[in-house]
Amino acid sequence: MSAQPILFAKSKTDICLLPEMSNRHGLIAGATGTGKTVTLQVLAESFSAMGVPVFLADVKGDLAGISQPGGQSTKVQERVKQLKLDGYTPRGCPVTFWDVFGEKGHPIRATISEMGPLLFARLLQLNDTQAGVLNIVFHVADENGLLLLDLKDLRAMLQYVGDNAAQFTTKYGNISPASIGAIQRNLLALESQGADKYFAEPALNLDDFIQTDANGRGIVNILAADRLMQSPRVYATLLLWLLSELFERLPEVGDPTKPKLVFFFDEAHLLFNEIEPALLEKIEQIVRLVRSKGVGVFFVTQNPRDVPDNVLGQLGNRVQHALRAFTPRDQKAVQAAADTFRANPKIKTAEVLMELGVGEALVSCLDENGQPKVVERAFIIPPRSQLGPITPQQRQQIMANSIVAGVYEKVVDRESAYEKLTQAVQQTQPPTGAPQTSSSGGFWGSIFGGGSSAPTPMKSARSPGRQPDSMATIATKSVVRSVSSAIGSSIGRQVIRGLMGSLFGGGRRR
Repeated sequence: MSAQPILFAKSKTDICLLPEMSNRHGLIAGATGTGKTVTLQVLAESFSAMGVPVFLADVKGDLAGISQPGGQSTKVQERVKQLKLDGYTPRGCPVTFWDVFGEKGHPIRATISEMGPLLFARLLQLNDTQAGVLNIVFHVADENGLLLLDLKDLRAMLQYVGDNAAQFTTKYGNISPASIGAIQRNLLALESQGADKYFAEPALNLDDFIQTDANGRGIVNILAADRLMQSPRVYATLLLWLLSELFERLPEVGDPTKPKLVFFFDEAHLLFNEIEPALLEKIEQIVRLVRSKGVGVFFVTQNPRDVPDNVLGQLGNRVQHALRAFTPRDQKAVQAAADTFRANPKIKTAEVLMELGVGEALVSCLDENGQPKVVERAFIIPPRSQLGPITPQQRQQIMANSIVAGVYEKVVDRESAYEKLTQAVQQTQPPTGAPQTSSSGGFWGSIFGGGSSAPTPMKSARSPGRQPDSMATIATKSVVRSVSSAIGSSIGRQVIRGLMGSLFGGGRRR
């Protein structure tokens, strides 16, 4: 049985979004101040009311009001009367707040392995050579069972691979000290932006995004992104990782009567700024395939041109607010936006786009056969929830009563690459006064019969200046023993990562 259509706009007739077509994705576009946020809020609360969880990022700090009943403002009351919305009743939504920094919501974290080398290279703004070196570092960590959970793990692995570059160059390619140094410097810059709080455990369990309350209403997951937007590349990469992980974790559901989750990607232009072709190809693939997992994705941006054509072509439901045309380039953008709609002989789409008032939009949704309807000029109905922010006290109360309260607040620092490598250095450090072993002896000698090819050991981050021999093999033996007992793997088995392994070269936490 199909869910009831979502009434979100009115023209001469009601304009509805069909729930069974919501996973065919959508676009909400328009100039600043034309009503995109209101449209997003109306759709989000409508999905929540039918039991569909929602994820959205609050980039301006004004979407938290969806948690409270609205309808008090004069403008809302006037619009209710104008559109003759019989039975309009104020109503808030069940909400879970999230925040990378753990200040305005529950902490949201991921591990380095889950992010994967391709996304992490974009996060660090690496060139092709540096990105190749980073990929080698991830591969070496996998081969040796060294878990990359936080920034100090990655920093330790970079130092280890750099110190033993000669060993890996023949197998993987050149590893220059300059590339290692550049990655380390960019890691330091990333850490100064607060990334050390994001790359840690406990990592996010995506099942916590797909929840309903006791009344069967979908939880609206709101990521506090006003501070995060100061680092737009971090913001875009985080949302892309979340979408990618949803694709990896969720089972195939075909064409459900309503979506399993709706994901709103606000400020979508940030995702596609200076994007590498390989990464763009993967994004196109995710958007195309994630609908089969029951996930609907709505891109929210100022202009449809912000979204590449191959992605834009997959967005079947369109809400286009006003565009301004002050220059010839702007006029071309308006015409391009008008051309994306199925023409309506009763209106001149390009002219109407520049005439729309606040809260008006050109709307075209998919019909029951998956075909776009002709474009209509319509008023977006007002949300039933509060427009604007809430008080800090209200936010804290909602967080305290959340279903995930206390789950993510305390950081867990389990044994991983940094600890293993440091432990290996300490174990191979000879006692005071003991004779130094030669580079051809030590653990490499006992396992492989000696030889001068043993790698130079990494300097310990905790014990500067120590340079014991044979660290790499001892680290391998120690790590493989612990990983094998924990997950039943053989020495050659790699640490498996999630979607980033299959699409982005990354991985899943263990």
